[in-house]
Amino acid sequence: MKFIKFTTLILVVAIIVAILSYQKVISKILLPQYIDWAYETDRQGLESGTPLNSQELFLANDIGIQNPEKVRIAYVDEVPFPYENFALKILGEALGFIGEGIINNAQVFGYSIYVRNGYELNRPKLAHELVHVLQIERTSLDHVITQHFSDLAEYGYDKAPLEVEAFKANNEYASDW
Repeated sequence: MKFIKFTTLILVVAIIVAILSYQKVISKILLPQYIDWAYETDRQGLESGTPLNSQELFLANDIGIQNPEKVRIAYVDEVPFPYENFALKILGEALGFIGEGIINNAQVFGYSIYVRNGYELNRPKLAHELVHVLQIERTSLDHVITQHFSDLAEYGYDKAPLEVEAFKANNEYASDW
């Protein structure tokens, strides 16, 4: 009987420690893995993507991007995510990046904008993505990823501050070309 009580106590303590340390696991282990993957994804997008055309460059300048000539748009069948990393896959599902019924149409990694084939990247939608480029340019990819993951967990996608700022561009640049 003592063994069962002791084992139960150890199990309860282990569960409490795991619950209290999940943020450390995310910030110290998973986030750096995702950030490394995101830098590599940006590098690949810069190599394979196409530069902005003159209208798109004008929009990027108007939004305030300092180096719009660096921006590349990479059209892909599926916006990349590190599915091969089981822990990041679970985190992505928990934050709403991926999962059943979720279609990621576009995502920014540094100066690379990945766009799902078939998704119409019109002026308001491109403005939204360019604001994300601007956010990264203002700080760093590391900082934006860290803030965005934290904001998604706290506020959800629609109320996350970085998304709120980007959605304002959807409205400001609502008219099409």
